[in-house]
Amino acid sequence: MPDSGYPWPIQTSRLDNGLRVVVSEDRTAPAVAVNLWYDVGSRHEPAGQTGFAHLFEHLMFEGSVNVAKTEHMKLIQGSGGSLNATTNPDRTNYFETVPAEHLELALWLEADRMGGLVPALTQETLDNQRDVVKNERRQRYENVPYGDAWLRLLPLLYPPGHPYHHATIGSMADLNAADLATFQAFHQTYYAPNNAVLTVVGDATASDVFALADKYFGALPARDDIPPAPDGRSVPATGQTAVESVSADVPAPRVYIAHRSYPFGSPGYNVITVLATILGSGRGSRLYQRLADGERIAQPDLVGAYGVDLAHAPAPLIATATARPGVSAERLAEGLAEVVDELATVPVTAAELDRAKALLSTGWWRQLSTVDGRADLLGRYATQFGDPARIAEQLPALLAVTAEQIAEAAADVLATDRVTLTYLPEETS
Repeated sequence: MPDSGYPWPIQTSRLDNGLRVVVSEDRTAPAVAVNLWYDVGSRHEPAGQTGFAHLFEHLMFEGSVNVAKTEHMKLIQGSGGSLNATTNPDRTNYFETVPAEHLELALWLEADRMGGLVPALTQETLDNQRDVVKNERRQRYENVPYGDAWLRLLPLLYPPGHPYHHATIGSMADLNAADLATFQAFHQTYYAPNNAVLTVVGDATASDVFALADKYFGALPARDDIPPAPDGRSVPATGQTAVESVSADVPAPRVYIAHRSYPFGSPGYNVITVLATILGSGRGSRLYQRLADGERIAQPDLVGAYGVDLAHAPAPLIATATARPGVSAERLAEGLAEVVDELATVPVTAAELDRAKALLSTGWWRQLSTVDGRADLLGRYATQFGDPARIAEQLPALLAVTAEQIAEAAADVLATDRVTLTYLPEETS
């Protein structure tokens, strides 16, 4: 295994308008990944504009000044490429992987929708995509068993007014109430070159990428008055457990236990990442061994734990289990809480630590095995930490975590406000 967590070259530049450009050359295959991170997510949304960042994830595929509606997708796929976009509380990103000879096409398309979406945005397009988002909310959150768990957990973890209080899907009332001019102003505010990082990984030289970036993005004006995101680093403790019970059309009781931990990118979050792996990743985890295989109160495929990698506030640590037939929600919640709480009292063994680090190493190299995986990670480190080269520190930091650090983090995090969310089948409520 290479000593570094990122053994490929990294070169950076910044255009006069503030666009940061990151290039990592890899001549292994004739393909390139283009990834554009915008520093705008649901945490940036002002009151009354929740869901805007996610809606623009859709609108950015609906045409710009020189690209007709749906043509962006057709041009990339017609060139043998793939593309998509995602939104989370911290950012919105747009990405495509194409044969190396089509790099210039991908950059032109991204530049055109960065600078040319607003003049092409019509009321018809806006109304259509609002309906698409409403349908997405129904399909992903409202009409799926346990689908709204994230929508419920966030308000329990973060108080009203906190930037992480609401999910990226946002409020349908907010989306309905805003007019075309309000959406245009949102794009003009945040979709600016000095609020973005362009990353290219693969079969292209840094000098070529820098020249092409300047050719297509260089004339786009910077935005001087981008409002800072609200500060969410401090979340006052209540000293109480937040409990919510939901009767819903679900096949079995399910329990979530959540705590606020540390921001992604901090040393504490690295410890939480290892802790969560020991607690809930796979058949060797504590939750599986105790609740699924030992006491047999949880379904084997529906037990786990994970950290949510939010970078600008104490990020959630979540453990969850779904009951086997005949097991009550109360018994499941009791067992889940017992295993979680033992993180602070039952020391992690050397075998548990080695297993967790092996799983995390495998996952890290799996993500880095593709040019698109690397481009996304480099864009993240450049956007959130100001330096894509910090990517090389991530795996060594995880591998350096000790059992003592895990015990200390567990004692600290589990002493903070606990959130318990329980789903009950409607017929048993």
